[in-house]
Amino acid sequence: MGAYESFALVYDEFMEDVPYEKWADWLTGYLRKNGIGDGIVLDLGCGTGKMTRLLSAAGYDMIGADSSAAMLQEAREAGGDESILYLQQDMRELDLYGTVRAVVSVCDCMNYLLDREDLLRVFRLVNNFLDPGGLFLFDMNTLYKYSRVLGDSTFAEAGERDAYIWENTWDEEAKVNIYDLTIFRQEEQGGLFRRYEETHYQKGYAVREILDLLEEAGMKAEAVFDAYTDDAPAEDSERVCFAAREVQKCGTEGPETLFPKG
Repeated sequence: MGAYESFALVYDEFMEDVPYEKWADWLTGYLRKNGIGDGIVLDLGCGTGKMTRLLSAAGYDMIGADSSAAMLQEAREAGGDESILYLQQDMRELDLYGTVRAVVSVCDCMNYLLDREDLLRVFRLVNNFLDPGGLFLFDMNTLYKYSRVLGDSTFAEAGERDAYIWENTWDEEAKVNIYDLTIFRQEEQGGLFRRYEETHYQKGYAVREILDLLEEAGMKAEAVFDAYTDDAPAEDSERVCFAAREVQKCGTEGPETLFPKG
């Protein structure tokens, strides 16, 4: 879980194409349709806080939690609502001061959990810190994306003062995707470029496995969607969104579930 230390310096610049506003609209729409129009919401794996700030602007009292001190530093320096509480915590050791109305997690944070037991542990912790009937909304990269889109490829991008090379490797047997990142950042003084290197590991999971883990953690797996739409996932979906509800504390089954066909 030590990724995103040096990459934090250039993360927002190279994530400019991510439609955070569209994702925030979908998240807030889903929350409001389910009666959560305000109150405390946790952004789990908040990174530089882009989604945290968008949800704060939408009227939620936000907590942002992330394991990377560098990412949280970028989040704090970005400004926004001063009432946002940022916590440096590994999601496997999540510890809040009380319960929250909802937990959201975007940009495939859950894929960083390489072990099934770690994923189950996080789901149980989320369930523990949700209000009765609270919602957990999160996205994950799909096996299709790792194996067919990323695969064994090399990507590169350059900005005005930064550049990175991303060498991707997909381990089909282990279902683990490896990102080897080399980052070049121009120094403020002298114009020289400093080189940084870090490696990221993500695990690909089948949709059914995630639904089963949510149920095992004590939540009601309500729905799964194709990447911030109301459509069911397709075979070539690259990102899927899950919606789960805390049910053990409220003792209800919640609304009718929507599972992918097949």
